[in-house]
Amino acid sequence: MRHPHTRTTRRRLLGALTAGLLCTAGFAAPAAAARAQAPAPATPALADGLALTPPMGFNNWNSTHCRADFNEAMVKGIADLFVSKGLKDAGYRYVNLDDCWALPNRDADGKLVPDPARFPNGIKAVADYVHAKGLKLGIYTSAGVKTCNSAGFPGALGHEYSDARQFADWGVDYLKYDNCNNLGVDAKSRYRTMRDALKATGRPIVYSICEWGENKPWQWASDIGHLWRTTGDISDSWGSMVSILKQNLPLAPYAGPGHWNDPDMLEVGNGGMTDTEYRSHFSLWSVMAAPLLIGTDLRKASPATLAILDNKEVIAVDQDPLGKQGTVVSSEGGRWVIAKEMKDGSRAVALFNESGTAQRIATTASAVGLPGAPAYTLRDLWQHRGYNTAGTIAATVPAHGTALLRIAADPHWAAQPPAAELGLDGSPLLEAATPVTLTGTVTDLGRTPARRVSVSLTGPGGWTLRPTTATTAAALATGRTLRTGWSVTAPAGTPVGSYALTLTARYRSPAGQQVSDTLPVTASVAVRPPAGTSYLSDLPWLSAANGWGPVERDTSNGESAAGDGHPITIGATVYAKGLGAHAPSDISFYTGRACTKVSADVGVDDEKGTRGTVAFEIWADGAEVASTGVLTNAMPAQPITADVTGAQVVRLVVTDGGDGNDSDHADWADARVSC
Repeated sequence: MRHPHTRTTRRRLLGALTAGLLCTAGFAAPAAAARAQAPAPATPALADGLALTPPMGFNNWNSTHCRADFNEAMVKGIADLFVSKGLKDAGYRYVNLDDCWALPNRDADGKLVPDPARFPNGIKAVADYVHAKGLKLGIYTSAGVKTCNSAGFPGALGHEYSDARQFADWGVDYLKYDNCNNLGVDAKSRYRTMRDALKATGRPIVYSICEWGENKPWQWASDIGHLWRTTGDISDSWGSMVSILKQNLPLAPYAGPGHWNDPDMLEVGNGGMTDTEYRSHFSLWSVMAAPLLIGTDLRKASPATLAILDNKEVIAVDQDPLGKQGTVVSSEGGRWVIAKEMKDGSRAVALFNESGTAQRIATTASAVGLPGAPAYTLRDLWQHRGYNTAGTIAATVPAHGTALLRIAADPHWAAQPPAAELGLDGSPLLEAATPVTLTGTVTDLGRTPARRVSVSLTGPGGWTLRPTTATTAAALATGRTLRTGWSVTAPAGTPVGSYALTLTARYRSPAGQQVSDTLPVTASVAVRPPAGTSYLSDLPWLSAANGWGPVERDTSNGESAAGDGHPITIGATVYAKGLGAHAPSDISFYTGRACTKVSADVGVDDEKGTRGTVAFEIWADGAEVASTGVLTNAMPAQPITADVTGAQVVRLVVTDGGDGNDSDHADWADARVSC
């Protein structure tokens, strides 16, 4: 549906045989919000003892698709790495094959035939190898006459009992059952038939319904499958991950032991997001009690990727036996608080920053559902540190970052040092050789005082970071703050770009425990646009987030790769200059309070035919100053002009028009700034 290389698009290319429309959404998800009003399912979960916690494992699709490197050697190599890298010990069990494992045609007896080039020893030999390591094997097919790949591999519609028997005989432990080429047969009927076929084999097989959320399986599938997809396919991008998050969050009432909402596989390590964004991805899937299926080729995984996937404290949140999916406490301004009740009475709390700048995110123990207490223990699951808090839960969270915490009303709270919240007020956006003033803060959130408090700010070599007020305090009582002014200057000639600063606070607990906490801060060095009128596509941007692939300069969005766009074309008019985006998109430029006007001709690029609905907005220092309303591909380019006088930062924003971001290729044609 959306893009040619995703299975979602293959579904659309084969869509004459496929009923329904895939439900995807952009950053705004009104349909998902409506789902939250539905009652929890009345049907019981399958009482077979399987998937009592969300399945954990690996699936090759997100890293290999149907390429030749998906083969027996890869699958065995992944199983080896599960053991050698400690992933098995962390809870990962399933090594799952996705599409393209079979030949395109069944044999004379109607049986499935493994591709002898990919799997020369057959599937059973792979299953035996995986089982010998104490792991389990998963396989894939579709609830249609063909699978989703355009090569046309055989699906199981009409062959459910025969195929299930083959899977069981091979030693398969997990079946992912897709939704392509289904001949319009009722979804409940198709998925129920395979459930019965799997049960008839007598082998315990976890049953994953990959129906894409088309027919709201959360309302009917709890006694059919162990997990069901709630959304379309994920892609390795920030916009895709956040869109899926927002669709899945309202469905918390439907999840529980043996029946899970599945927001699709992990993209951690595939390269389309930063490590900060991947930590958010992993944290949010865990707090949603989602299946954790690794989607990167572990043979190539970096230490940072393995550290994310192997964080046992985060995994414990996902695998908590109570089986509650986290729910939204608040989300104003992109500052998300998501809380998950745990079996031991504690709460896992994700402080998630959706925005492109660092933000303070705060809540309280009572707001996340904990009982009243004199104080609480608080554990940071990424820093692996414990503290006490008087009840406030707060952190300055970097752009696109997530702090994942676990809080409990623990009578032994005093054994932990007090929690301190670090912050940096003021904009770390500067021009070379021009000082800016920032204020560092250290606040005691604990019930006990922080003593012998000191603070420092460090940055790149050659930078001047000079305190202008006191950097120490003898003690901070609960709720008290040490504020320190800092004059920060980047040397003359510092190139435009992002630079790391670190605010560090050191203090002691009443028991003498020494604590050192840090707050990473991104400082951006920028230059003002030249005097006169400039094309924005010729200027450096501060940041650019895009719903599919990168933002392109002077071409359309194209597809997922950089540089694959086409000439910007709106309503058959071709433009030589501009920015090619895809909703949801947010591109920011430094204007240094020196510019007065931004203008462009905007619309949906012709490369998506008749599809796509978007809305364009221009923001100046946090205030919306111009917007178009919803535009469709049938409309010619629309002019948009905004007064940005006095603004330090201008943002070009594209939203999905409220109906999901399918085909939302959005052009800022002839985008200019006057300074």
